[in-house]
Amino acid sequence: MAETNELKASLRENVGKSSARSSRNEGLIPCIVYGDKKDPISVNINSIEASKLYSTGKLLTTLLNLELTNGETIKVIPKEIQVDPIKDTLIHIDMLRLAVDARVSVEIQVNFIDEDDSPGIKRGGVLNVSRYTIELDCPATEIPSSIDVSIAGLEIGESVHLSDIKLPEGIFSTITDRDITIASVTAPIQEEEPEVIEEEGEEGEEGEEGEEGEEDEEGSGADVEDKSNENTEKTKEAGNKE
Repeated sequence: MAETNELKASLRENVGKSSARSSRNEGLIPCIVYGDKKDPISVNINSIEASKLYSTGKLLTTLLNLELTNGETIKVIPKEIQVDPIKDTLIHIDMLRLAVDARVSVEIQVNFIDEDDSPGIKRGGVLNVSRYTIELDCPATEIPSSIDVSIAGLEIGESVHLSDIKLPEGIFSTITDRDITIASVTAPIQEEEPEVIEEEGEEGEEGEEGEEGEEDEEGSGADVEDKSNENTEKTKEAGNKE
């Protein structure tokens, strides 16, 4: 079940942007507490303690016992947080006041187990996760920290659905109109081998031979021309002798 943390909070008399900015400058996080059919109240909590909870990634599923400076202790759960987009630090928290019998809807982390018992995984299949969290309706005092989802027995091409998960008693899925897929085992992606382009070596050799042939033909033409000139000179010499 989700942990319950003790956190001291001081009542904030002034509200508004200037008051919230002043609180942050003093190392405090301004918060609003509402719900349980009571008037909302404004409080400040220590930024260091709040940041520790935020760093766990489970702030929105963590129960808090707020110890107010007036001596009152109220049980709350963070419902909405505002974060500085540049510094990634908390700047405001909305908290829901919880009654004794209150129920809340929270996103619960999913843990996948029994991968060694999946025939599809053993044959090289890949676990394709569709949902890393599921929204559950829970008693405020019995929020699970996580839900285990077994993939034992899954073959390649098979999936595990929300209806396959055994939830703790008294806890229900908020999605009731369809049976969502949580994860599936898919076939491994095979990388295509690069196409090998063969070098056209033979054509190149033929081309070289062709060039050589042309050179031979040019050479033959030159020989014929030389012989013709030689015959002409011999004819002239014979004419002179006559």
